[in-house]
Amino acid sequence: MNAAAEPTRVLLVDDQVLFRGALAAVLETQPDFTVIGQAGDGRAGVELALELRPDLVLMDVEMPGLDGVAAAAALLERLPGLKVVMLTVTDDDEHLLGAIRSGVHGYLLKDMEPRELFDLLRTVRRQETPVSPSLVGRLLDALRTPPPPLPVPAHAAESLSRRELQILCLVAEGLTNREIGQRLFITEGTAKNHVHNALRKLQLENRGQAAAYVVREGLTCS
Repeated sequence: MNAAAEPTRVLLVDDQVLFRGALAAVLETQPDFTVIGQAGDGRAGVELALELRPDLVLMDVEMPGLDGVAAAAALLERLPGLKVVMLTVTDDDEHLLGAIRSGVHGYLLKDMEPRELFDLLRTVRRQETPVSPSLVGRLLDALRTPPPPLPVPAHAAESLSRRELQILCLVAEGLTNREIGQRLFITEGTAKNHVHNALRKLQLENRGQAAAYVVREGLTCS
């Protein structure tokens, strides 16, 4: 990394106080990283990230309240330039795939040596997506096998209002709530409410499932 570059400003989000402190200490030994804050759960991590605007968030997966995957998804929607890397002991496929599909910029296990961690985190600044080597094969296998579509109640789409259907189509195009609001001349909060109501009516869990449903059913915004 260019020595003249500003250090990467890091926020740590982990419910294990001792681990968080140890991680902060080892990161501070590197001139190209500086820890600007710490939080003990996902919700506090989101609030602190919105306040401090770090360059990189290192996020645990399993935490009380709002878990790391949900917190990462919330942050990436609200802070598009932010980088989020999961740093966890959790190596099951569900969490791994959920995190990657939410848009995180890496998924690393806590059992690595500090030097390996530093090197992998530096790749994030080069727009790469580091994944612990032991997980790469499993990730590729899982991504080759698309998950089965969630069952949606028959005629569920008929319960959507015209505006909800229009907004779901924009979700399928990859637009954020803010971008949907700008496109339709409504507030970001109104767009978010419409998305929430549409997901509830279709009994879907997230925007990715909604986008898949729109494509699968051939829904149109017209």
